[in-house]
Amino acid sequence: MSSSLQQSSRSLFSCLKPARRRPTRQCSQPQRFLQKQQRCLSSFTPQLDQQQQDGSIRGSSTSTEPGRWSRTPPAMAAPIRAKPYPPNYKPFPVNKSPDKLDAMYAAFLGKNGSKMLSDETKWLAVTHKSFDHGRRGFNDRLAFLGKRILELQCSLGLLTAAEGEVLAKAAEAVRPDEYGRQPFTHPALANVEVLSGRGKEYFLDVKQIAAVAGMYGIPEVVRWQPRDVNDLTTSGAPAVYAQAVLAIIGALSLEQGGAVASRVARERVLQPSGLKSGLVEEATQ
Repeated sequence: MSSSLQQSSRSLFSCLKPARRRPTRQCSQPQRFLQKQQRCLSSFTPQLDQQQQDGSIRGSSTSTEPGRWSRTPPAMAAPIRAKPYPPNYKPFPVNKSPDKLDAMYAAFLGKNGSKMLSDETKWLAVTHKSFDHGRRGFNDRLAFLGKRILELQCSLGLLTAAEGEVLAKAAEAVRPDEYGRQPFTHPALANVEVLSGRGKEYFLDVKQIAAVAGMYGIPEVVRWQPRDVNDLTTSGAPAVYAQAVLAIIGALSLEQGGAVASRVARERVLQPSGLKSGLVEEATQ
């Protein structure tokens, strides 16, 4: 009788005991993931440090790889050409001599002009996107920045040129009002009309900038591939040469500052075109 009571009480107490909670898979998975990640980081970090010490990482200062301007990147060159060359294809010879490029920069920027830009930037500024399918970089972005700088300096030059041939050309370009209306005049606004005329378009014209580029020998060092080797003008040579001039101005603003780029735009591009104003220096300070 007593033994049966003891067994029944034990079974009752065993039922009332709280059950042990087992760890769920949701809690165990993050722990295993963190441990695995720590093992990966601990094994990868010494290897990365060793590569940095050896200089085997691409782009390190101790790398001896040639510049991108000198050759097509191997990863961007296909083993077989997908589209064959046309029968009348003729490669266009471009400059490969760094000395000739430095001579152009010395003529355009001055005595130490070849030292004002890095080697990679010097070649990038004279490389059109048609050269090598743009795989070595091209000067579109540099030219965009340089054009903004040249436009600003041209506007300041026209505004400060109170007398001279510039205002005479701009006055001829202003069309009379067909209704006989007279605009508001003020001495402080006497030169604003030159910005709405054709004076600014004259100095910023592609052919005008290309003519300035020919004065410094820029066409001889520009790297591009014309559509027709026998006819460079119809292939867009003036636009390519003018873009190289603007790209050099943009490169100077990035590596030498806006003051140097503005001075080059005034003295090397606008003044040879005929825009001579001594007050431009005061306006930009």
